Amino acid sequence: MSIDVANESGVTTVDEERLSRLARFVLDAMRVHPLAELSVVLVDEGPMADLHVRWMDEPGPTDVLSFPMDELRPGGPGRTSEPGVLGDVIICPQVAERQGEQAGHGTEAEIDLLCTHGILHLLGYDHAEPEEHKEMFGLQGEILAAWRESEAPRPAEGSESS
Repeated sequence: MSIDVANESGVTTVDEERLSRLARFVLDAMRVHPLAELSVVLVDEGPMADLHVRWMDEPGPTDVLSFPMDELRPGGPGRTSEPGVLGDVIICPQVAERQGEQAGHGTEAEIDLLCTHGILHLLGYDHAEPEEHKEMFGLQGEILAAWRESEAPRPAEGSESS
């Protein structure tokens, strides 16, 4: 699986390697073909505002935008998706920082949420209708909970807990 993370935002506190691991985790959870390609780009508010106006006809920077390429869909039980180029997820760390603070879970957790959300959009999920919203946000929550569990520090072997 080819996952390219490019930090063009100038924000140095984003862990690109961790973001790549998260993207791989999401793609694996969604049974995306191992030869699929994904790009995650972090941009400043100016370029994000430009993209938001150009593609969504809405002013100001947004948190995340997704640009699908080959319209891949998730795999199913016992099968992966087709190989191909999934597309681009564009994230604005400055917006994520404000949202993470407002939500009370911090910037890293917000960027995790936005990356996961963006990938689900690339896989055809949407939240315009109530049923779609329920499905997408439920799946997003399940994936993020499993991600947090997989990233949780493990006690050292032989250590005892009190």
